[in-house]
Amino acid sequence: MDERQLRILRELGELGSVSAVAAALHVTPSAISQQLRLLQRSLPVPLTERAGRRVVLTEAGQALARAAIEVETALARARHSVDEFADQPDGNVSLAAFHSAATTFFPPLLRGFAGPGRPRLRLADEDVAQERFPVLTRDYDLVLAHRLDHGPPWPRTVTANTLLQEPLDVALPTGHPLATRTVLTPQDVADQPWITVHDGFPLMSTVEAIAAVANRRLDIVHRVNEFTVVAELVAAGGGLALLPRWTTRTHPGVALRPLTAVHARRRIDVLHRPERTARRAVRTVLAELHRAAAEIRTHDAQPPRPGTGPPSG
Repeated sequence: MDERQLRILRELGELGSVSAVAAALHVTPSAISQQLRLLQRSLPVPLTERAGRRVVLTEAGQALARAAIEVETALARARHSVDEFADQPDGNVSLAAFHSAATTFFPPLLRGFAGPGRPRLRLADEDVAQERFPVLTRDYDLVLAHRLDHGPPWPRTVTANTLLQEPLDVALPTGHPLATRTVLTPQDVADQPWITVHDGFPLMSTVEAIAAVANRRLDIVHRVNEFTVVAELVAAGGGLALLPRWTTRTHPGVALRPLTAVHARRRIDVLHRPERTARRAVRTVLAELHRAAAEIRTHDAQPPRPGTGPPSG
């Protein structure tokens, strides 16, 4: 049993197939299968079994895959303990975020880490469905992800810390008759045309909850994930939408109104593999993300006022 074999077992548990593990680790499927056979020879119980045409983990394999996370974390810490790399304050740190989180968090990070002796950021936008965010921790040190409060939790293979619990408001043109109200209900908005995200993205389940409470099917006319585009469509009269209260930029033609009778809130979490925070530079960036989130909560956690657009993030 060696580190590479345990890494392969861990990835098989997460990715679900030998071919997917091979692609992720940039080797051939036969090389993955060979390492799995070598690992199996050192243990008395089966680690894998066939499920149709796929190879999946047995319960023993799942237990060892969970232990592999601890092993990889311990090995990472051991290496860093004898290497000054772990304590470098200006190391490279890669960070991915979905669009509205990138708009909110990337600028203060860049300003805060300007100058020598600070972490060197490598930033990227990643607009993916919810279940794809944990996979991104394979390629990035830190990943900003979002999910609804009542949505499925992140898998135990990643560490997750909540930065914000952000309200979702109804966005409508400032001249819309409903904009005169301070609070809206699902019944108020159910007969309006709607602009929503694509299926598989977190906000969609809140849209579905609005329809369920109002007991009618919503008229979804546009599907757009990028909130700046959504705001432009709302302002142009294309329909109503859900927009995050704090991480959406102000648009002069858009008003946000709180929604009652539906739990309309999302979590913005930072995900990472446990071993990543063995590096000082990663811990520094993580701490700065929490500081920026605390500032947002302090200054912007107020409901929108009648006659105004969304608070700026």
